[in-house]
Amino acid sequence: MPLLTRITGPRDLDRLSLEELTQLAEEIRTFLVDAVSKTGGHLGPNLGVVELTLALHRVFDSPKDKVLWDTGHQSYVHKLLTGRQDFSKLKMKGGLSGYPSQGESEHDVIENSHASTVLGWADGIAKANQVLDRDDHVVAVIGDGALTGGMAWEALNNIAAAKDRPLVIVVNDNERSYAPTIGGLANHLATLRTTDGYERFLARTKEVLERTPVVGRPLYDTLHGAKKGLKDFIAPQGMFEDLGLKYVGPIDGHDLEALESALTRAKRFGGPVIVHCLTEKGRGYQPALQDEADRFHAVGKIHPDTGLPISTSGADWTSVFGDEMLKLGKEREDVVAITAAMLQPVGLDKFAKAFPDRVYDVGIAEQHGAVSAAGLAHGGVHPVFAVYATFLNRAFDQVLMDVALHKCGVTFVLDRAGVTGTDGASHNGMWDMSILQVVPGLRLAAPRDADQVRAQLREAVAVDDAPTVVRFSKGAVGPAVPAVGRVGGMDVLRAPGTGTPDVLLVSVGALAPMCLEVAGLLDKQGISTTVVDPRWVKPVDEAMAPLAERHRVVVTVEDNSRVGGVGSAVAQALRDAGVDVPLRDFGIPPRFLDHASRAEVLAEIGLTAPDIARQVTGLVAKLDGKYDRAGAEVDQVEAARD
Repeated sequence: MPLLTRITGPRDLDRLSLEELTQLAEEIRTFLVDAVSKTGGHLGPNLGVVELTLALHRVFDSPKDKVLWDTGHQSYVHKLLTGRQDFSKLKMKGGLSGYPSQGESEHDVIENSHASTVLGWADGIAKANQVLDRDDHVVAVIGDGALTGGMAWEALNNIAAAKDRPLVIVVNDNERSYAPTIGGLANHLATLRTTDGYERFLARTKEVLERTPVVGRPLYDTLHGAKKGLKDFIAPQGMFEDLGLKYVGPIDGHDLEALESALTRAKRFGGPVIVHCLTEKGRGYQPALQDEADRFHAVGKIHPDTGLPISTSGADWTSVFGDEMLKLGKEREDVVAITAAMLQPVGLDKFAKAFPDRVYDVGIAEQHGAVSAAGLAHGGVHPVFAVYATFLNRAFDQVLMDVALHKCGVTFVLDRAGVTGTDGASHNGMWDMSILQVVPGLRLAAPRDADQVRAQLREAVAVDDAPTVVRFSKGAVGPAVPAVGRVGGMDVLRAPGTGTPDVLLVSVGALAPMCLEVAGLLDKQGISTTVVDPRWVKPVDEAMAPLAERHRVVVTVEDNSRVGGVGSAVAQALRDAGVDVPLRDFGIPPRFLDHASRAEVLAEIGLTAPDIARQVTGLVAKLDGKYDRAGAEVDQVEAARD
């Protein structure tokens, strides 16, 4: 009987011998490769923390002791050890989340899968324990990549201020976040990895000197008393100890005995301790170890034996951007690129290979990236900062006060905008078109297809006196959606027949094919529809109001929050122009969305062609004073089409 099937909770680990724990570690790696290859998910990070997670749950008593994960993509082993071994629907609707989830288990605390936040959480929980006189322990697991984020160091500054407040910080050092970790901290950790440890040196010195008559012991005491300088010379962990943090390590993150010993000492210390663990991302799975890009950080469905994808889709939005960015780089020497530790995921790898001196990886530090971009623009170049839409939320103040206020020509390219689905609530890019509406002077484009990504990226980098934003979706990009005309700066995607058109349908970004489908369903109900793509959704095109005035109803459709989004901006523009036309805005409701496929999420929130057509038909029928069977007829048309 496999050992893994006998583990229903962390305390089941207590009775296992070292030999059995080693066997369990191998079973877990086999399970992970088999399970994640079927569903996709974060494979490499979890293969690297098997022994570390076993040791954490052996030494600490979860859920009484709080084990916190940053960013949580390495929590699969934690899930297995806390009674969650059904991975058959990982990241799918009704299945396990790809991150810790309070709804799944009492052992999970932080659901936020944005990096560099765990130390702030740990600091707060440790303070609460102190106030309430609890003896619970707090353990924060943070990767060396997440330590490049400024929030981590803000928290460390506070944590170090309380010498008697117990808190264990486990640095999971695999030299990577997605890709290899960069920057001064990375260099410092590299020095710690490759320098013989101070404690080992001191132990050998003590052994030799204690055998030396008369002067041996006094000399040892002198060396030990001068340990700060000696430590800096032998093993430069002084950076952490200068902050007031006890440092333990480096520890082999795959040596269970060494891990348990180090964690037990840290647990007993009674103050803030850093345990520095060296792990290997992708350990035990050769295809991951051979993947120099990101060690299988995240994979789709793959062949478990080879690691090769089972199927490939067409060109995706990211690669379209990446290819056009490379062309721009060849044409304009002033174009530079910025990434926040995600060079390949945001499509800048080709640009970086061609122009290594014109790409800047700032680490997991979006705020710094935005301010640095402002400085680059002021210095005379045009920075393109490519980042996931959900991560730009973290740099809003910098976009507002550093880039926009100073009228800096910076282009932000937002990947994975709108509903992304399987990564859950924290990764949906559903707020950018709302929060950016309030930024004066900012211009925001939402391309509908690959051709528009190319065109609007070029339009964006041509602006040198204001921030520009180009946002696009996740996954495969569909076929081109041609325009049949243009009104102002807006593309007309469908023109009505003769007579007064009923509906002006404003289609935003990647939802254009669905909006054309809506128009087709409305046409079958005798409702004529004009479909326009504004292309640049901020500011609202001046031609929007007079065009809306020629229709009976205006409908906006966007994959962004309905609160403060494009629909709200269009409604305000119509009011300002004195155009009194009913408007119905369709978008994402203001709530956090559970993980599921993009199509399932869109269906759940009513962003499908039949749902929208049904409601628009009802709205037009209401204007006509006809309620009868409008909605039912749309259903019948859709059923017949299927």
